[in-house]
Amino acid sequence: MTSFSPFIIPIFLAHQGCPHQCVFCNQHVITRDSGQRTQVGIREVKKEIDTCLDWPRDKKRQVQVAFYGGSFTGLNHFLQEELLGAVQSYVEAGQVHSIRVSTRPDYIDRNTAVFLKEYNVGIVELGVQSMDHKVLAVSNRGHSRDHVEKAFHLLKGAGLEVGGQLMIGLPGETVAGVLDGARQLAALRPDMVRIYPTLVIRGSQLAKMFIRREYQPMSLDKAVALCVRLKGYFDSEGIPVIRMGLQPSASLEKDMLAGPYHPAFGELVLSRMFFHRMRDLLRIRQDIGKGSSMTITMAASDRSQFQGMKKCNLKRLESLHLLDGVEIVYSAEQERGTIEVFEKVLS
Repeated sequence: MTSFSPFIIPIFLAHQGCPHQCVFCNQHVITRDSGQRTQVGIREVKKEIDTCLDWPRDKKRQVQVAFYGGSFTGLNHFLQEELLGAVQSYVEAGQVHSIRVSTRPDYIDRNTAVFLKEYNVGIVELGVQSMDHKVLAVSNRGHSRDHVEKAFHLLKGAGLEVGGQLMIGLPGETVAGVLDGARQLAALRPDMVRIYPTLVIRGSQLAKMFIRREYQPMSLDKAVALCVRLKGYFDSEGIPVIRMGLQPSASLEKDMLAGPYHPAFGELVLSRMFFHRMRDLLRIRQDIGKGSSMTITMAASDRSQFQGMKKCNLKRLESLHLLDGVEIVYSAEQERGTIEVFEKVLS
């Protein structure tokens, strides 16, 4: 994987290729939100690529065509060939560097993996959602943990990068189960992970369960706290978490009944992680005594994460008296994510 994010050209499939009705999903909302009610074909793919290639961008970034919003390998095989075939001339011309598709774990077999590789697909993201058999059954996912393990084996065997999408807060789920599932997923060595909190969408089976008080969604604070643990674990395993939280949209906000939604959910998680890091560092400093002062420098781009929303992190550290005698310096030259500490003993 490259060390910088690619320039993504999104092609939305409007939930095509998936016959299942998971408890958390309302296909009509998803379809309406995509803005495409008709089936996507060669003309639509080429038009979107041509339009996006004309946008201003850093030419050093690789270009990736990503098929979102459906289970790609659940589409009719001829349609898969048509959609991927529409991208091939751009790949051959060097205008597009890779292709990404999303699909279900049970829609992968050996022939499919080879087919995707032959059509220059570089990344396949699997909607894993959970590694718990009972949670998958209650959520009406229609696949098992075994399907996930087999799909990873086949795709990696074909030379493809594989991502895993996890959900937290599914019915019947426990925190211990989520953490155990993360360990199971990490053992498969995904090239990337996405983490999505479960939301109650109007018209879904989960909405009926919520109204009947058979399901209680996670609070925003608990969802953030759990994602902090998951992100920290995947970081320790060297597995990038490329997204946390659903993409904000007017349709989603209109049709969401309940759940831990925030338009900047990922930033909340990263800010909480920054707070924990600074709190631990400053608590260690307290052992030094009051006869010293400290200057902490960090990247100017980390300022918002450090301070938190409405400066909640800053206020909490101040209330704990952890910033007494501490000067914070924001440096435009410092690398993002780094913290430097300078101590001075007072005479």
